[in-house]
Amino acid sequence: MGEQPLDGRGILYPARLPTFHRVPAPAHLQNRIRWFWIPQWRVAPGRTSRQSVLPFPASNLVVYPDAVTLAGPTTRVSHRDLTGCGWVVGALLRPAAVRGLGFAPAVLRDAEVPLWRAGEPASVAADVPVAVREEGGPALEELCSRVRAAMGEAEADAAARAAATVAFAEWIETRVPEPDAHGDLANRMEDLIAGDGAITRIEQVAERLGVSVRSVQRVARACVGLPPLAIIRRYRLQEAAQRLREDRAVTVSRIAAELGYADHAHLTADFRRVLGLTPSGYREER
Repeated sequence: MGEQPLDGRGILYPARLPTFHRVPAPAHLQNRIRWFWIPQWRVAPGRTSRQSVLPFPASNLVVYPDAVTLAGPTTRVSHRDLTGCGWVVGALLRPAAVRGLGFAPAVLRDAEVPLWRAGEPASVAADVPVAVREEGGPALEELCSRVRAAMGEAEADAAARAAATVAFAEWIETRVPEPDAHGDLANRMEDLIAGDGAITRIEQVAERLGVSVRSVQRVARACVGLPPLAIIRRYRLQEAAQRLREDRAVTVSRIAAELGYADHAHLTADFRRVLGLTPSGYREER
């Protein structure tokens, strides 16, 4: 699995990023993992580096040097303050994988649930499936141990990152089943919305997938944890932010029109609600 060019969507301030790598999932697992992501950092003593991301509308299985967590879909910008040196290896999960793990993603919204932490008992949170609570501890410890052994220190090279993602992929392959029909529909919905910027309405998704609007709504809530319109708007908002920072000549009104917003004011309201600032303010701040 070679490293791939960075998809700029969701990264609000690229110049502030630590070393960041993205590794595609093996072909036979792309119905369960979209890609692996690996930040590595070394921050000067006494300093903090704040990272701000507008996440993809999905869940992530995340391995830290001493813990494994499941981060659910978010409704707002995510911030993380980095200090010292370190690394994280995450897997951006396909909707079918969240279903396969037994989680209800809606209860994970705007939350990062600890599944295993070194020296602590397995999670007993009510929203963690029984299989994870009762049997997952040793398996999650194994996952953390294998990824940690591959990564070593914060300066891990491409070979170390590749070994870490191979270990992660093998773990997913043995513990997350192939998608059922419901999961497959959820994956196809995600592919459609992510890949076609002209999609702005639920009715378009339903028509392209050959199902009812109610079916789209049900599969989005069951496998992603967000309403389908929220998924659509997140991708379009990511694209708007990317256009704003990469093309200073394009107007906010033009971006709004191209991404299906009714007008400049609707894009501005969406921006302010999720990012906490206006499109023009973001363009100047980036």
